[in-house]
Amino acid sequence: MSNYTVQDYKKGQPRWCPGCGDHSFLASLQKAMAEIGVAPHDTAVISGIGCSSRLPHYMATYGMNTIHGRAAAIATGCKVANPNLTVWQVSGDGDGLAIGGNHFIHANRRNINLNMILLNNRIYGLTKGQYSPTSPRGFVSKSSPYGTVEDPFRPAELCFGARGHFFARAVATDAKGTIEVLQAAYKHHGAAVCEILQNCVIFNNGAYEPIYNNEGRKKNAIYVRHGEKLVFGENNEFGLVQQGFGLKVVEIGKDGYTLDDVLVHDAHCEDNTLQLKLAMMEGPDFPIALGVIRDVDAPTYDDAVYAQLDEVAAKKPYHNFAELLETNDIWEVK
Repeated sequence: MSNYTVQDYKKGQPRWCPGCGDHSFLASLQKAMAEIGVAPHDTAVISGIGCSSRLPHYMATYGMNTIHGRAAAIATGCKVANPNLTVWQVSGDGDGLAIGGNHFIHANRRNINLNMILLNNRIYGLTKGQYSPTSPRGFVSKSSPYGTVEDPFRPAELCFGARGHFFARAVATDAKGTIEVLQAAYKHHGAAVCEILQNCVIFNNGAYEPIYNNEGRKKNAIYVRHGEKLVFGENNEFGLVQQGFGLKVVEIGKDGYTLDDVLVHDAHCEDNTLQLKLAMMEGPDFPIALGVIRDVDAPTYDDAVYAQLDEVAAKKPYHNFAELLETNDIWEVK
């Protein structure tokens, strides 16, 4: 049982537009932290630049609102220098995947023990509505008045391609689902990426309309849980089965398909083939996968650094500064 309440993690008055998904996420993060029970003085929240990156200002923890795209780099230094600190990195899709994209992939590749939150609204909100690296092809914005001519990054694909070992997804307005993935990210030892889907009510409202409320999620989303059947629908009447090298949606009890044919989710499988297929599903033909999609143990960068330091130090003839001085020729001046 945690000794902390949500109030212990709150600070200041959030200054986001009314209805912004950042409000919902902030409340979920504070509740998740209270339930996890790590003390505020043992917690740091690091962000870059953007609307979502204001979040550390509203947390009664250590925090740093850093420079554009560098949240992962500074969070890395924070964690490696302070291994007992729980570090949460918060970035938007622009800050995290455009100028910060290189840091994002290398934090995953190194498997640094960070909780990496990607608040994805598919737009640059703070700078007033330019398209971002996750905006879909053809998206009309202030910087693409005739529609973008680029294909977007898909965060799961980028994470998996960088040899990421944890990927989860939630919708900002789904407090229960968001808290579950945040708690799972904390329990995972290594780089844990949580993609949070949210609308920008000013510049990209309705980006996730099909799954932004409970009724929509019942029809258009699937909650994946390790060891459970991949079923969805208002009455769990649909399921996912394997068809060749891909997935197929079937209605259970029709066309010869039974519950036995439906796949069981394995978040711990080292081979990410099926996990990636789940993460890449899109409507209207497939449901959007929510929950912990991948959660695999692997050596972490920060543990390896300290193990290496201990190994090297054990072989040295000195262990402090005074001993270091005495390892060389010494003489006395009289």
